[in-house]
Amino acid sequence: MRKQKSELQRTQIQARYRDKQPSVICQWLTAVGSKQWLLAIVLCLSSVEVSANSSVEQLGIKILAELPHDPAAFTQGLLLYKGHFYESTGLYGHSSLRKVQPTTGEVVAKRKLESGYFGEGLARVGQQLIQLTWREGQALVYDLADLSLQQVFHYQGEGWGLCFDGEQLWMSDGSSTLQQRNPQDFSLHSQVSVTLHGEPLNLLNELACVGEYIYANIWQDHRLVRINKTTGRVEAEIDASAVIAASGRGRDPEAVLNGIAYDEQEQVFYLTGKLWPKMFKVQLQEK
Repeated sequence: MRKQKSELQRTQIQARYRDKQPSVICQWLTAVGSKQWLLAIVLCLSSVEVSANSSVEQLGIKILAELPHDPAAFTQGLLLYKGHFYESTGLYGHSSLRKVQPTTGEVVAKRKLESGYFGEGLARVGQQLIQLTWREGQALVYDLADLSLQQVFHYQGEGWGLCFDGEQLWMSDGSSTLQQRNPQDFSLHSQVSVTLHGEPLNLLNELACVGEYIYANIWQDHRLVRINKTTGRVEAEIDASAVIAASGRGRDPEAVLNGIAYDEQEQVFYLTGKLWPKMFKVQLQEK
């Protein structure tokens, strides 16, 4: 009977305090007598878990259309602007910047990088495109109209993903940190640590800035994440398994999900991957 009563009390107290912050619960627990110490520990730990998990939205993907994509393109950066995709591709000796016709997949303009450069993330700032390089520490600035190289910025460390929110550039380097950079000279302004359930989320890759959020690929992962760019907290996990299953990708272990472009007019995303023969127009939805 005593055991049943204790279990009932535990359930009732958990229900009462489930929606409260863990700090509030733990403060209340300090008033619990020594005879109830085990109950106190259980309640404190379980409330932290509930709080962390309930705040992350779980989303899936609805495929709206399939588009052709160059299966030789090692996609590292992707964006949509005025009816064309602009794509950065990687691999030494094969890296490029491309302008692509969406419905046919035709590459209508292309600039090949020198063999010592590995192309990475891509962002548009006004009438310019900025392309990262992996380990070369250089951000290449191009004219949007003809893809001519205009300028080169320098930075420390690796370059992975890049996007522009209308004011600042956001850059990933494969860690759990997002770097905020000045679009005029690429100087480092600040850094934000990205967390999921309170833990650092590493291997952040390609980025897309959408309003107050940053959407990110995670290298070698089936998920995308939606990040609050102010706090760095992941507010949604997006399961892209449906896209991966329909991708027609080969057996190359490098043929992973990578490439996020957002269409502001239709409010849809375009997703693809490295060495994928397809690109997908998708809509996010509740699972």
